[in-house]
Amino acid sequence: MKIFVQSVNFNIDKDLKVYIEEKLNTLNKFYDRVIDAEVFLKVQQTSDKENKTVEVKLKVPGDNIIVKKVSKTFEEGVSLSVDALKRSLRKLKEKQRNH
Repeated sequence: MKIFVQSVNFNIDKDLKVYIEEKLNTLNKFYDRVIDAEVFLKVQQTSDKENKTVEVKLKVPGDNIIVKKVSKTFEEGVSLSVDALKRSLRKLKEKQRNH
């Protein structure tokens, strides 16, 4: 799976990029036909502590799965996004198995 990471209005450090790639590569266990993943990291200028947005767009044959999470840290947002993607991939696999 190809993973593209884009950060909006800031530079991403290497450790965060490695963390994102490791977490997204675990999705191959749930659905092996994932084509690629695009990750968008944004920091919103608000007074809230939860101002970091992680948006993941997962391309699978015939469909796109998009998850958007807001959290205090990017690591937490990536973790929440991966959990949501796991659920979506399980549903997709189950739907294909039933057809």
